[in-house]
Amino acid sequence: MRNKRVLLMVEIAIFAALGFVLDFIAFRMPQGGSVSLVMIPIVLMAFRRGIGAGIITGLLVGLLQIVTGFISVAPLSFGFVVMQVVLDYLLAYGVVGLAGVMRGRYMEAVQSKKTGKVFAMVALGVLIGSFLRYTVHVITGILFFGMFAEGNVFIYSAVYNATYMIPVALVAAIVCSLLFITAPRLTRPGS
Repeated sequence: MRNKRVLLMVEIAIFAALGFVLDFIAFRMPQGGSVSLVMIPIVLMAFRRGIGAGIITGLLVGLLQIVTGFISVAPLSFGFVVMQVVLDYLLAYGVVGLAGVMRGRYMEAVQSKKTGKVFAMVALGVLIGSFLRYTVHVITGILFFGMFAEGNVFIYSAVYNATYMIPVALVAAIVCSLLFITAPRLTRPGS
């Protein structure tokens, strides 16, 4: 039992570090935000070990970004900056782990060797995690970056965050689906 717990913690740490590193391989958008592969290890852990492990992996990715200073914050008071950082980094990456809600259906599709369904379940999981992350970023944009909005702050935040989150979601869905189809062993704990 203890060895399994240690193995889980090691896997989470490795996948979080991998997510942090993959965030450096990014296309920086001109208006801000970036398209990177950061979500792939979080999704992989969510499908490999479940929602809880996925959420913890995402939280650790966000924490690594915070402690290393690779964050962008609004010019606000300290209390607001802390709230923004918690939302934009911890919560936003943590909710990506909820992609694991599709884990059961994914495993069924793998066992029945239905490649199309495997692809669909992985892509759907990624899109769920991506949408939740996008939602958190939109809320953060409304609350903390509204001063930059020209016109309706909701539309401003929704459009701004969509410019990088849509490509991130598509890239992650395609890469994860192809990865999980070609190497399903990656999603089996202890493999």
